[in-house]
Amino acid sequence: MREYITLNGLSSENITGLLVQTLPPITKPKIRTTIEEIDGKDGDIITKLGYSAYDKEITIGLTYKYDIDEIIEFLNSEGIITFSNEPDKYYRYCIVEQIDFEKLIRFKIAKVKIHVQPFKYALGENKRIFNILDEKEIFVRNNGNIYSKPIVTIKGNTIINLYLNDIQLFVIDLSNENEITIDFEKMNAYNQETLIYKNRLVTGNYDNFNLQVGKNKISWNGIVTQIQIENYSRWI
Repeated sequence: MREYITLNGLSSENITGLLVQTLPPITKPKIRTTIEEIDGKDGDIITKLGYSAYDKEITIGLTYKYDIDEIIEFLNSEGIITFSNEPDKYYRYCIVEQIDFEKLIRFKIAKVKIHVQPFKYALGENKRIFNILDEKEIFVRNNGNIYSKPIVTIKGNTIINLYLNDIQLFVIDLSNENEITIDFEKMNAYNQETLIYKNRLVTGNYDNFNLQVGKNKISWNGIVTQIQIENYSRWI
């Protein structure tokens, strides 16, 4: 089976004359750390600061009938990428390094570095929509292998106390609003229709809302009519 990449839904197999000859291996991202040595103490103290973005390198080639302008346009991009050796996952990426297209034309081969963010997500994972009647809790499963920071849209009114796994994390004031969307990865709250920021309506630390691997319970006090959850599974 021929290797390929898909950038923002467009496969390299559909680009005239472009071949993906090699793909990068599946690797775990590096953890950023600080290491402190203390006199009189054995060993050192390692503080984890989060996962680093990194580069994945592919090798591309040309067939006899190629369109270099189409290839340049395809690779001059950013967004989401899928590699054929991980066809059910996608990364967020940006191509920032220079590509030697002259070498590609002359030798019919070149390297391309693709800068990816550390986490990957399930391709085609459905948004979960919970229409609330008398319930005061819902459950969502993170099918990945590391905690996730989802996008959550809450519809309702009054003041809502929001809990994750029985720990209260937020007070959300929807007294004068119909809904609010919170992107916990980007740490922003907004109205999905108007895109107006609504962070002033949320009291709490966005960074604390982490869906652990497996089953998670979201519960609340207040009037909630619907909850939508996206990007609830995540992998490294």
